[in-house]
Amino acid sequence: MSLELLLPRAGRRLERYAPRAEPPAWPKPQGPIRSRVAYAAAHVVKDPLGPDSGPDAIDWEATVAYRRHLWSYGLGVADAMDTAQRGMGLDWEATKALVREACAAARAAGGAIVCGANTDQGPEGALLSLDDIADLYLEQVEHIEAAGGRVVVMCSRHLAKAAKGPEDYAYVYDRVLSRVKEPAIVHWLGEMFDPALTGYWGSRDVAAAMDACLEVLGRHAAKVEGIKLSLLDAGHEVAMRARLPAGVRMFTGDDFNYPELILGDGAHHSDALLGIFDAIAPAASAALQALDAGDEARYREVLEPTVALSRHVFQAPTYNYKTGVVFLAYLNGFQDHFRMVAGMESARSVTHLAELFVLADRAGVLLEPELAVEHMRLVLRLAGVEA
Repeated sequence: MSLELLLPRAGRRLERYAPRAEPPAWPKPQGPIRSRVAYAAAHVVKDPLGPDSGPDAIDWEATVAYRRHLWSYGLGVADAMDTAQRGMGLDWEATKALVREACAAARAAGGAIVCGANTDQGPEGALLSLDDIADLYLEQVEHIEAAGGRVVVMCSRHLAKAAKGPEDYAYVYDRVLSRVKEPAIVHWLGEMFDPALTGYWGSRDVAAAMDACLEVLGRHAAKVEGIKLSLLDAGHEVAMRARLPAGVRMFTGDDFNYPELILGDGAHHSDALLGIFDAIAPAASAALQALDAGDEARYREVLEPTVALSRHVFQAPTYNYKTGVVFLAYLNGFQDHFRMVAGMESARSVTHLAELFVLADRAGVLLEPELAVEHMRLVLRLAGVEA
């Protein structure tokens, strides 16, 4: 089978391209990664014959199998979060089912799992009281803990709408964090991921918002494992992690600058909770295994070529990154179709997907080149490109 494709490129050009025939052999570790705490934020696999929403929209067998794939590379799974299309197609009924299925699979596999708690079972766009918002959070916390998961406290659109200042965020987070049974991860998701979260923590000024967030973390340090920072700005992350309370981890959510942030600056380093790790799990694992062995040169050699791919996947509008993550799973044969909940496969152009194919090849994360070419050809034909 020829690996050569005719790919659409910028400026409406068509260009011949053939991926490498032999991708790198990424080793699996003997157990979990040791040098860093590392989670891959996992996507869901759509049932192509199912409805657009609800539990029946999900291919549960393929969705759980993908989590086993992530655990097999020594990574933890961060589930029911943005990468799983929370707020972009995955409703609360489907989320509840996902938490149950994923936590049961984690117990069976001995894998680490955390799950996102939000307020998205509440009426969309409604102006709610702070107590109602806290109650919605706590309903989801209870569901996650009952399923055996640990909690990630996600940013709430309801809270962003209702809060008049930092004190309102403090009130809600005080109620939620005081009730979690095990230390939680707090997620600060930037407006590039969700414009409805603009001004989160009570200010559009990042420094002021950071002060407000750090006050909450300081009051609840015993109930907080760490914070995931998703601002796509390495400077903000470096500044914040130097100010964290003792024992509270910084989980990088920076899909632009993760290699340097995970490696650290000699004084501090970041752990990882990344959507891109869903797409590049074998390479991410190999890099972290090198870090476990103290081989920083090998770590950089493996992980730095993935940055161009990640920056492409997460390019503006950033919230459409899920399309690229699912497309890579499709290219690598973890699902036999390119369909997404709520039809989000249409959120990126075929030219964007063609560039993603090239960058994935250069990063060494097209695991079976012949299959990837076959799947890419199908997408190109649908776009009228005979490859």
